Amino acid sequence: MTKTAFLRPRSAPAESLESLAGLLREWLPLQRWFAGKDRPVTDLGVLSTTELFPGCLHVLVHAAHGGVPAPGGTTPAGDCYQLLLGVRERPSPRLGKALIGTVRDGLLAGLTVYDALQDPRAAQLLLERLRRPGTAGPLHFEGDPAHEVPAGLVPRLLNAEQSNSSLVYGDEYILKVFRRIQPGVNPDLEVPGALARQGCHRVPAPVAWLRTTHPFKATLGVLQPYLRNAADGWTLALDALASGDDFTAQAHALGRATADVHLALSSAFPVGAPGENGQTAAAMTERLTAAAHAVPALQPYVPGLRGAFAALATCDAGPPAQRIHGDLHLGQVLRAGREWFVIDFEGEPSRPLSERRSAHSPVRDIAGMLRSFDYAARQRRPWRPEWARRCREAYCAGYAARAGWDPRKKHGLLRAYETDRAVYEVLYEARHRPDWLPVPMAAIERLAVRGD
Repeated sequence: MTKTAFLRPRSAPAESLESLAGLLREWLPLQRWFAGKDRPVTDLGVLSTTELFPGCLHVLVHAAHGGVPAPGGTTPAGDCYQLLLGVRERPSPRLGKALIGTVRDGLLAGLTVYDALQDPRAAQLLLERLRRPGTAGPLHFEGDPAHEVPAGLVPRLLNAEQSNSSLVYGDEYILKVFRRIQPGVNPDLEVPGALARQGCHRVPAPVAWLRTTHPFKATLGVLQPYLRNAADGWTLALDALASGDDFTAQAHALGRATADVHLALSSAFPVGAPGENGQTAAAMTERLTAAAHAVPALQPYVPGLRGAFAALATCDAGPPAQRIHGDLHLGQVLRAGREWFVIDFEGEPSRPLSERRSAHSPVRDIAGMLRSFDYAARQRRPWRPEWARRCREAYCAGYAARAGWDPRKKHGLLRAYETDRAVYEVLYEARHRPDWLPVPMAAIERLAVRGD
């Protein structure tokens, strides 16, 4: 009998992994998807452990950052993370980059633990679980009964993502494993499923998914068709810039695709009244105040930025609030052949799940894409502002042709949402990519001083 024999029960007591706390406390902050890099992990607690198959544990951990309780609860402020941990006595040398460490004491003493998503064998077994609906302790494997996923697909782990981990199987399917877990249905399962029922072809439909019922109900992962030979909008835009090519035709088509998705969303989910601009302006101002406190470089521009939000309170309310993408940019769209597809409906992972699932103005998505054109234009020297301006115009024209209203005619609304997005970008870049901070700061100066 091996040391992993204790894993036979479907659900193991949390105490069985408490000895891992020290290893995980060092390993977690080094992962790209760990959200608390700017805050020390003061406590690490195991919330749930379940055996997926022999030698692989599914683990939910809570990483606390200080002793201040989270709003409305008694749990210290922090985040819940999903881990798939391989456990072996003698791991293969090929798993070198996946290794977390060797446990010194407790029930796992002497065993080596590693990130199982980087193990092809574990990744294949995970797909087998998704192919056949069932349960493992609190874990539920479910899927579309009309869609049969074939066996034997070779997995590969994508390295591009930052907030989640994704496995591609045989260039046929992609499994997104959510790393930061919040209670509730994840929009990246909810929205594509609803759009598929609407017949919207712009979004790949989910074919299988994983969820948990303990310690709370939450979505853990989604399997969708993989768009083979597709290229993301960010790569295409940079290629166009590098070769000196125009991108307006692609931007126009992308605007039409965005409007198609918004129209389908307005049919799939309840639509509210036009946004309450006063409340929206107050929320934007509050986010600005917090960001300026965290990033001093913002402070000289605060008066001008507040002016953009103040103007919002008196301008046209714009289109009705509805479900939107929530984090739309060039990296969230794919072009396959002549068609644009929209992916990653998770929204901004740093925002509460309830906010990401609520209705918002579609102008928020439009502003996100306009900011993305500016990001792309600033990746080359000399900067080409006219390239970004032409893309903006073409994108808005394409959107207007399909949606029936023109974002450019909602100037005050668009300026406010673009300003709010730029403030978010400043905070994100200051925390995660300081070298990129000049990109959103240039937009901040433009939006605050000239009000463009």
